Amino acid sequence: MRKISLVFALVAFAGPLALAQKEQYNQYGVKVDIDPLEAEAQDGILVLRSKGNSGYKIWFDNRVQTDGAFYFGEPEWADEIGNGFSIRRARFAVKAQIDKDWYGEVDMDMADGMFELKDAIIRYTGLDNWQFQMGNFKEIFSIQRNNSSRYLQFIERPMVCSALAPSRSIGFNANYHKNAVFANLGIHGQKIAGEEERTYVTDKSKGAGPDEGLSYTVKFVYQPGFDKENWGLHIGAAGSWRNPKTTDETWGKTRFSCRNSTNINRKKYLDTDEFEYDHNLLYTGELAGYWKGLRGEAVYMGNTTVLPDGSSRNFFGWYLQAGYLLFGGTQRYDSAGAKFTRVKRGQKWGDVELCGRIESLDLNAGGGYSGGSAMAYALGLNYYINDHVKVQLNYQYNDNDKYANGKGNKFYVGTIDGKERTKIPSAVIETGSAAGVKYHMVAMRFEIDF
Repeated sequence: MRKISLVFALVAFAGPLALAQKEQYNQYGVKVDIDPLEAEAQDGILVLRSKGNSGYKIWFDNRVQTDGAFYFGEPEWADEIGNGFSIRRARFAVKAQIDKDWYGEVDMDMADGMFELKDAIIRYTGLDNWQFQMGNFKEIFSIQRNNSSRYLQFIERPMVCSALAPSRSIGFNANYHKNAVFANLGIHGQKIAGEEERTYVTDKSKGAGPDEGLSYTVKFVYQPGFDKENWGLHIGAAGSWRNPKTTDETWGKTRFSCRNSTNINRKKYLDTDEFEYDHNLLYTGELAGYWKGLRGEAVYMGNTTVLPDGSSRNFFGWYLQAGYLLFGGTQRYDSAGAKFTRVKRGQKWGDVELCGRIESLDLNAGGGYSGGSAMAYALGLNYYINDHVKVQLNYQYNDNDKYANGKGNKFYVGTIDGKERTKIPSAVIETGSAAGVKYHMVAMRFEIDF
């Protein structure tokens, strides 16, 4: 009898004790609710999600891209172009859906041992068809710039995107998407990628104290076939009014430059050097689409830079590119983001995509002002081993004009008498290929996403 009474006493005591043990507090002494999680792999991505109805989930989104490139065929008088290897991207991101309305993300890059902030996002989706976000992220302007680097058809984006299209900056974004309509408005400030950019901003604030500079960017896309699996179109236009930024080393000046669609050869043949300006007007028109395994894009982009005296300089570029999945795969388009996404492979062992691209960039504004122009012709072969591993092989021929001599006559661009080389475009005698650096490139990338 005594034993039975003791058992009942222990049970009576253990009940409240168990309830007390379930109460938990965070490191700030606040009582917290407990929501058990379950782990799952979504196409190879580790996701922890709530077992209840809170809608909470958190996941990691990582990427490694290792590149190598070999250059050949440059003129004897040209500066040597070095072959090499690079960790193009080593990305680590943590993403979380806090509940059905709120989303947060931190994304960073540690390629080649250097830290760079990519995305730092706070997003609200509580209104039907609307999305609002604050933080550091890509401006919604260029389809190629907005495409994730994991889904690019070529190893590097076209030159015009590198030179003219805006990338990430701190700002606010409002996005509307319903059926075939995609519309976006963004107000953006500074580009904050690493220590150098932030130092420029703080030094300006401590010194002269100019405004950090705002940009106003709008985009509209019409998407016939938005609800189709095997085909769709992207008909888009965007514009951006851009004021001087304090992330520039010298406030009130701007510079446009890029490499020949390569990252390992660090030479920027196309370069306007810095010049004073009042504001920029950037604009683009886009036509893209897909049909089963075929995907293509045609884009024109221009920039009108207004100088302090009211005159202007005009820069522009364009590209045409297409790719086809050879073994029954299907191209995919993300209508909510107005960009292409991961392909659907046609075979269990993967799929192969054959790609071609022709592109042009002109930074010669006329009136005696020249930053150089170039054409590039590329072929690509992409092997999608699975949804996370891809191998890319690119061949490209680069054709720079004689004005493409880098910042401040940095590179040789031809010969004076067929023998003596020169960095001065006006001194070059154009005889056949003896004007402008022309060369071939073969590049390869190994990529894994996890």
